[in-house]
Amino acid sequence: METKIVFITGASSGIGEGCARKFASQGWNLILNARTVSKLEKLKSELEAANGTRVYILPFDVRDRKQATDALETLPEDWKSIDVLVNNAGLVIGVDKEFEGNLDEWDIVIDTNIKALLAMTRLVVPGMVERGRGHIINIGSIAGDAAYPGGSVYCATKAAVKALSDGLRIDLVDTPLRVTNIKPGMVETNFTVVRYRGDKQAADNFYRGIRPLTGDDIAETVYFAASAPAHIQIAEVLLMPTYQATGTISYKK
Repeated sequence: METKIVFITGASSGIGEGCARKFASQGWNLILNARTVSKLEKLKSELEAANGTRVYILPFDVRDRKQATDALETLPEDWKSIDVLVNNAGLVIGVDKEFEGNLDEWDIVIDTNIKALLAMTRLVVPGMVERGRGHIINIGSIAGDAAYPGGSVYCATKAAVKALSDGLRIDLVDTPLRVTNIKPGMVETNFTVVRYRGDKQAADNFYRGIRPLTGDDIAETVYFAASAPAHIQIAEVLLMPTYQATGTISYKK
């Protein structure tokens, strides 16, 4: 069987790194994207040594459309046949009220969570259509289901991820391509530290009293969707810690 290729954005930590480790453990070849070259190189070395898989690092800022376009154009021919695109890169900054937030920070969040996902989809999916195979897995969030205090802009971006996933699935309905929206609840990664603008203590306090999900937990679900038989399209998965019920309701001991 031909070894498949997965392309993961935001692969240097958290859910992206978890996905890289999971796909590598199953013998896939990986294209890994993030901004920090040193982290990508370290992960590449670890994965190749542990799994004997091939890893191609593609460092660029997903918000920069020209960087993204140029990077994909430089892919060697044997790396261009991408089977799975994991649109994972995303973030939230701050827990401000909508009328008090920082407009520049919101630009970063919107550009990363929506516009970059659109750009990567536009750059990668046409090749999938041409080859007659492919799977787009977008990392959404429970936040896209309903707004919560201090998160309206982030919630809006993840609601957009749902709409874009559904719309893409409609646009591809006459093709063999599949589209999946993975919607995690509470996941403990560096994502939360960024949310609190680098305040690690505040991030730790957010998870105190509950066992949150990990990047590896989400990666298991991503791989489950990717490895389903070709005639099965897992359109959407919502997953949460056992003691979480909604985006705003959880039980902490």
